[in-house]
Amino acid sequence: MKALYGHENPPAAQRVIEGRLIQIGLRSLELGNNVVIDYGLWSRDERSALRQAAADIGAMVEMRYFELAATEQRKRLDQRQAEAPHTTWPMSDEELVEWAASIDIPTPGELDGTEPIDDPPAGFATWAEWRNHHWPPTAS
Repeated sequence: MKALYGHENPPAAQRVIEGRLIQIGLRSLELGNNVVIDYGLWSRDERSALRQAAADIGAMVEMRYFELAATEQRKRLDQRQAEAPHTTWPMSDEELVEWAASIDIPTPGELDGTEPIDDPPAGFATWAEWRNHHWPPTAS
């Protein structure tokens, strides 16, 4: 994001970029490669959409969740800001607390793959439809 937008951080651009990366990841899975997605996925819907996308092409999903203490998170962010400010934006403690509260922590069943994938949210017939809405392939 920062390489493309400098000091700007347009919210709509993030989803388009993530959508493009997801498209590349899904194509890589189709070609038999392993893929790691290590951004976002804060909501159960995002995780369900990608679990279903992987299932649709016969790929296996291994989900990992790593909890990080707020003090360690602040330490790492401060270090990144000091060492590579061109790669990130400053983040306040208040923002970190707000964002932490908005994460849907994965359930044990999501993590071990025993929990069925939810149905898509109301208004969407398939997870692919939801995925293309949530992570649009182009900017509008």
